[in-house]
Amino acid sequence: MDVHTRIGTYLAAQPERKVVLAAVAALCLATPATAQPANPSTTLGPEVRQFVSVDAPVVALTHARVIDGTGAAARADQTLVVERGVIRALGPDGQVAIPAGARVLDLNGRSVLPGLVMVHEHMFYPSGGGSVYNEQAYSFPRLYLAGGVTTARTAGNMAGYADLELKRAIDAGRAVGPSLDVTAPYLNGPGLPIYQVHALTGPDDARQMVAHWADRGATSFKAYMQITREQLAAVIAEAHRRKLKVTGHLCSVTFREAAAAGIDNLEHGLVVASDFAPGKQPDQCPPSQAASIAALDVASEPVQALIRELVARKVAVTSTLTIFETFTPGRPSAPQGALDAMLPEVRDQYLRRRVQIATQSSSPWTRTFANEMQFERDFFRAGGRLLVGTDPTGYGGVVAGYANHRALELLVEAGLTPLEAIQVATRNGAEYLGKADSVGTIAVGRRADLVVVRGDPSARIGDVANVETVFKGGIGFDAPRLFASVRGRVGLH
Repeated sequence: MDVHTRIGTYLAAQPERKVVLAAVAALCLATPATAQPANPSTTLGPEVRQFVSVDAPVVALTHARVIDGTGAAARADQTLVVERGVIRALGPDGQVAIPAGARVLDLNGRSVLPGLVMVHEHMFYPSGGGSVYNEQAYSFPRLYLAGGVTTARTAGNMAGYADLELKRAIDAGRAVGPSLDVTAPYLNGPGLPIYQVHALTGPDDARQMVAHWADRGATSFKAYMQITREQLAAVIAEAHRRKLKVTGHLCSVTFREAAAAGIDNLEHGLVVASDFAPGKQPDQCPPSQAASIAALDVASEPVQALIRELVARKVAVTSTLTIFETFTPGRPSAPQGALDAMLPEVRDQYLRRRVQIATQSSSPWTRTFANEMQFERDFFRAGGRLLVGTDPTGYGGVVAGYANHRALELLVEAGLTPLEAIQVATRNGAEYLGKADSVGTIAVGRRADLVVVRGDPSARIGDVANVETVFKGGIGFDAPRLFASVRGRVGLH
């Protein structure tokens, strides 16, 4: 007779001891699960499982270079043990015990960094002629995960419930992709020629929009260009009442006005700041903002004073250099992988637009782009919380996954070190989203969201693009297989 049968027989004979012995029985039943952890991938559906390359209750990564996301120097020859999706041990090779039965991966010549936490991503793409954006709920989640993004905030929503349902499918193991922080549909006033964006009628409408989408699961909110100060104040008040955050791509409201109103994050940086635009009228976007940014001296006292105010008010700034690069003559094209991912018609449209930009004899974007880089560097050096995302909008040159690598390269071009750029794309994003106790850094007790790349991105940031395996909750996904699965799909779905 086994132990569980004996306990059951005894309970029947001793009813007064049922409560105590029931607890003992529960402990006996739990013991085998503790000794042999359950496989964390058992709930994955076939659409997800086809991309899994590492699937074991215990995994040991050995001979790895670890870049932990804190900004600290990389550590060579490390062993990292993952059990049931959590980092259980980390230390020098030979000093970390590898559990019996663990799947061991020799990562000689590879680096392990935290899964990227990118906070200006979208599940849509500009393939509708400028007035309509197509949802990419099939291709983009795969591309983000392939690029090493394990957590993403969708900083703007063109399809209402689509992003929320996608998040639920990913969380349930029915769809492949990063963990999502879903931003509600845009909060904007009248004047935007995009049919998918509701025009707010006033502060009550703004408050109701926040309440409606928060009740349905949205966890972030984004104020957009034509919102008024009164509407923005209503948005912030309702979101903060629910302990949720508000970001903004603004022009009708200045950065100073938004910071004073209590906004948590400002998207894009100096390029969209209307604080310095000549003739700026309250609650209206200025007519020539791009030219005014190109003419600015970022080192001047007015700009530096704005930086100091944002830092003092703890307002984060999200870098989106990838989208601005596409408007700047003389900059590199999207990589070949991104071009191959595009629907042929979309690729042709993108390449034709690139030729037009390249042939411009004079463009304010050359100076504007340089000023934005300097602003972000100065903000970061002043102690500001710099975040990063890709913003796959514009005319199609920013493609999920591929652009996430480029975003880090551009931060380094702007003046951050590779380790600082990685910190911005991992720990900083996790801290902003309130997830730093589980993701964003590599440490014992953190969730095993990890990216394995060939080379050493702490010395050569371009190596961050050499993604081989992406671990999400301890399950390893084959990055090249994910990239290949959406070739020719971007712009279609």
